[in-house]
Amino acid sequence: MNLSFFIANRIYSDKGDKRKVSRPAIHIATAGVAIGLAVMILTVSVVLGFKHTIRDKVIGFGSHIQVANFLTMQSSDPYPICIDDSVMRVIRGIEGVDHVERFALTQGILKTDQDFLGISFKGIGPEYDLSFIKSNLKSGSLPSFSDSANKGNLLLSSATADKMHIKVGDKVYAYFISDTGVKMRRFTVSGIFQTNMSQFDNSLCFTDLYTTRKLNNWDGDLCTGAELRVADLQHINLVASRIADKVNRTSDHEGNIFTSQTIYESYPQIFSWLSLLDVNVWIILALMICVAGFTMISGLLIIILERTQMIGVLKALGMKGASVRHTFLWFAVFIIGKGMLIGDVIAAVVIALQRQTGFISLDPTTYYVSEAPTEINLPAFMLINAATLLISVIVLVGPSFLISHIHPAKSMRYE
Repeated sequence: MNLSFFIANRIYSDKGDKRKVSRPAIHIATAGVAIGLAVMILTVSVVLGFKHTIRDKVIGFGSHIQVANFLTMQSSDPYPICIDDSVMRVIRGIEGVDHVERFALTQGILKTDQDFLGISFKGIGPEYDLSFIKSNLKSGSLPSFSDSANKGNLLLSSATADKMHIKVGDKVYAYFISDTGVKMRRFTVSGIFQTNMSQFDNSLCFTDLYTTRKLNNWDGDLCTGAELRVADLQHINLVASRIADKVNRTSDHEGNIFTSQTIYESYPQIFSWLSLLDVNVWIILALMICVAGFTMISGLLIIILERTQMIGVLKALGMKGASVRHTFLWFAVFIIGKGMLIGDVIAAVVIALQRQTGFISLDPTTYYVSEAPTEINLPAFMLINAATLLISVIVLVGPSFLISHIHPAKSMRYE
């Protein structure tokens, strides 16, 4: 067994005199490491959970990649593009594409006896993936949407329903203004969803693809575009480049030009905001590492001063200064290890309680979520543990050189 490790283990295990100054210093250093590590893990867990929750909500409304008319991407108006079965087969055949669904947008006005509200109607067909809406459904049920008939079903957000005083099962009229005049449709509210993403909840509802096509006077396979889900989000840019090579700059039979863009390009302001959270994470990690480092440095200095006579004896017996330094560095590793273990347990308990009870609540109008989301990322947590241990030991190397200035003869008279 390594002599430095053996002596450090004996010193750490020795409870000795409870009145020793080093004992509370060890407790403080252990607590500093535990609190710092727990805060770092919780910070990373919450930030990752928040970023991925918001990302998934944005993707839920716009999927990973959209293929549409070039003019649609350059303006807020939904220009039509023909996406027939042959185009769908080409898109589905692109490596990395997992699912394709068509949609059509139109603008209208919802009206009740007391209120009216302008809103976008998103027409979707039977192939549309409703799993995101289902996971955020507040009341009612998911209807079946059609691309060949007007079923009159409508999915509204809770924000819109509250403004219009609408509940599930109500009949509501909608008016659509176009070059050919005003069209009126009656819908039945089948379900109400709540995502807390005000940008979408306040401006979007879902109905049949067939209905929105007819309201826009689009015949055949004309629609606003197609939404694509990729098999692996990590490879979205690679899939987007493949789509650009095969689909972009081609045209339909009416001369409309195809183009595509990823969800990150569609909503750059949201994802830029989310990326700013990384700066906060690094600041918190740096501060917590400093807290752990300073408490360990002060604790080590107190321990060295208290063990001055022991250091002198070890040197008098022929132990080299480097070996003595290694002894106290091993001693510090034991303290840091215990603190890390306690910190991991604290973080795990808090994360488990939050996931089960959601006791940390947030204002959804500001943060888009009603409770602090958490994500368990074991590789990230292990990396934080390893970095904490490594950095804490490195910052202790300098103070440990104080041992080199302790002379055996003088240390024997040290009180």
